[in-house]
Order: sequence, then C-alpha cells, then structure tokens
Amino acid sequence: MKKLLAVIAALLTLVLATTALADTVLIAIPDDGTNLSRGIKLLETAGLIEVDPAAGYTPEIKDVTKYIYDIEISPAAANTLPSTLQDYGAATINGTYAIPVGLIPSKDGLIIEKQSEEGDNPYVNIIVARTADADNEIYKKIVAAYQTQFVAEFILINYQEAFFPAFDYDPNLTLTADEVAEIVSYESPKADKQVVTVGVCGANNDQWKAVQKVLDDEDAGIYIELVEFDAYNLPNQALHSGDIDLNAFQHKAYLNNDAAVNGYDLTVIGDTLIAPLTLYSKKYDSIDAIKDAAGLLN
Repeated sequence: MKKLLAVIAALLTLVLATTALADTVLIAIPDDGTNLSRGIKLLETAGLIEVDPAAGYTPEIKDVTKYIYDIEISPAAANTLPSTLQDYGAATINGTYAIPVGLIPSKDGLIIEKQSEEGDNPYVNIIVARTADADNEIYKKIVAAYQTQFVAEFILINYQEAFFPAFDYDPNLTLTADEVAEIVSYESPKADKQVVTVGVCGANNDQWKAVQKVLDDEDAGIYIELVEFDAYNLPNQALHSGDIDLNAFQHKAYLNNDAAVNGYDLTVIGDTLIAPLTLYSKKYDSIDAIKDAAGLLN
C-alpha cells in the first residue's frame, strides 16, 4: 500500500510540474469573416491546430478539429489587435493595422501567411465596380494604370514587404527611395478632369498617388478622388448605392461573402495587391517558444 501511495504521489508531482511549465496560451485572431478564417489557417500552418480540410479557405472556430498545443483562440476586432498585443500570447494582424504601428513582418513576425500571386487566390485585393459598369472604359484605364511596373515598384519599396503586387511585374526595381518619397508627395491638378471616386479603408493608400501619376503622364484626363471609410462594411454599401464609383479595400473572399449576404451586384475589375496576415507576439520570439509555453495536448 505504501508503495502504491508513493507511486501516486510521484505521478501527481509530475503532473503538477508539467502543469506549472505549460499554461494555455491565448492567441487572438481578427473576428471579421474571412480574416478570422485566415487567422485559423495561419495557426494551422504554424502547427498549433488541425482544421477540417472540407472547410477550405474559410474555416470557422467550429472547424478546428484538434488543438495540438494548449492554446485558446480569441477572436477580436482587427483594428484593436496592435494596441492589445501585449494582452495575448500572440495575435494575427494584417498589414493594414500592423504597419502604422511599426510592426514589420520579416523583423517582428513569427510566421507570415503565404499567398500565391496567381490563380484563384481568394485573398488578393481588388478594384471593384458595379456590375453594370464593369466595361466602363475610364475604369479600365484606371486598372491598367494600377497594374504597371511603376506602381508595382512603388508598392514594393514604399510598404517594405507589407504588401506585394498581385499582377505581373519585374522584381528588378529601378525606382529609388527618393523617387518614391516624391510620389508620396505628388499632387495632381483636378481641374478639367473626369473625377472618379474610389472608396478605401485604412491608412495605406499612397499607391493611388502612383496610379494618378501614371494617368497624368499618359494625359488620361482622369482624377482619382479617394473617399475614406472607417469600417469595412461601408465601402461596398456605398458602391452599391451609387455614392462612389469604385472601391479598393478588400480581397475577393470578403467581396464574395459581403455581396452574398447583402445582395450587392458588384464585380471585380482588377487585382491590386496582396496583404499577408502575420503572427506577432510581445511574449514569445518564435513558434517553438509558443509551443514550449503551451505544451502538447494528448
């Protein structure tokens, strides 16, 4: 009996020691539709969870079939994650909110979402028009101006890997940092031009100054007027109702979902850029460190 009690005591000691070394790690992901799905897929890529493959690109929390490590997934408003990062073990944050607070994917990120630049990638950002205006020649000129080498180089240099062009471009860059700075300060005269309003969200829209310069260099007679919205649910509503001409703030998956839910008749007229989701942490310096802190689950 004494031997049995000693064995039980030893096992309890081992369990308590293991528990002390491993605590549930709280990981935040965006709580909005497809960005929530992207966060889940990124945690799957990190080897922290397993996800039902039938969910494809858009899993929900219920589609997590196994927690490999002792983590808890906490959906939260995407725009709050940079300021509350210290409250979590880690958080998946997209470039729209990470870059303005100085978070750089290759420097600060633990893992970066990998996205193809071709095919049916649902997370490629887009220019959207009302379906009835899909063949508008002015809008086609704007798309063509966006999808130029000049704009590609501006995106790559100005955003320092937070965004990548989602159209064909030469990776050998010729623009200098000084030239990019000049583009950021570029102001185009509005008089005697066809004004096209484009709805945007977030702070990273300087690429449209590069687009405007391309249009001006071509003497296209088009003036792009950005209309800034403070919530993702507003630009599609404004475009659908005719308050703006185009919008450029979302990826394909978000558009598909938003249009289906709200009955919007909107169409993609051009791909723009890719903004990968990145896992950041102020408490751990690697995925392995998170795994060590959380511990394996049986």
